[in-house]
Amino acid sequence: MFEYSRFYPGLEWYHSRMNEPLVTLANIAVRLGQRSVLQDVSLTINEDEIVTLIGPNGAGKTTLVRVVLGLQNIHKGQIKRRAKLRIGYMPQRFQINEHMPMRVVDFLRLDGSSRDEATNALEESGIRTLENAQVSRVSGGELQRVLFARALLRDPELLVLDEPVQGVDLAGQAGLYQLIDQARKRHQCGVLMVSHDLNIVMANTDNVVCLNHHICCHGHPDHVSTDPAFLELFGHRFADTLAVYHHQHDHEHDLHGDIIEKSHE
Repeated sequence: MFEYSRFYPGLEWYHSRMNEPLVTLANIAVRLGQRSVLQDVSLTINEDEIVTLIGPNGAGKTTLVRVVLGLQNIHKGQIKRRAKLRIGYMPQRFQINEHMPMRVVDFLRLDGSSRDEATNALEESGIRTLENAQVSRVSGGELQRVLFARALLRDPELLVLDEPVQGVDLAGQAGLYQLIDQARKRHQCGVLMVSHDLNIVMANTDNVVCLNHHICCHGHPDHVSTDPAFLELFGHRFADTLAVYHHQHDHEHDLHGDIIEKSHE
């Protein structure tokens, strides 16, 4: 057998790194004051997969995101991140000062990114035309794409997206989810996403984690949607409607979420 490691000593390290999970949480517990927010949560996020956190309001989803980002102390358990893990983060809310003049491209460069990096991220997010627009003047859907572009800077290994389609109309949501999937494939990154838009989410994720302070159930969307814990939280009527949304996404959307007709040559 040909021994690659003998001639390429860095190859064995590369393969071991690629097989290593991006983030592993083991039996995590978090308390805020006297309140228990997360209990015995274990979760693994790998390359090239989309993991979506769902659950009722106050279930601890944003707290779990903060744990992954290293912004929240844990009271119990262990967390392991791949060494020098590059994370792109899209927050749930971002308040723009409407009186502060700033172009979109300059907003993306606030963290020290180059002009080329900012331009490439805008291109990837489908909003290159907004490069010189004032951040305070873009629409809600456009702002979400600006924030998505910001998360893509410097080629992330893990994208963490907290309610990425918040404030975006239904048509625009489809386009944004398509961008997320394209980014996952282009960067071969993992995606941890929080969302309340269950109908669309269940058709745009690899693994679903149903959280209600602890993990009630997890797995492929088809499996989770029939799990008794999921049905208890969201009801049989809602679960029955999910079948309508489990479809192959074989078309593209423009900036506004409208379907782009493919030319037939």
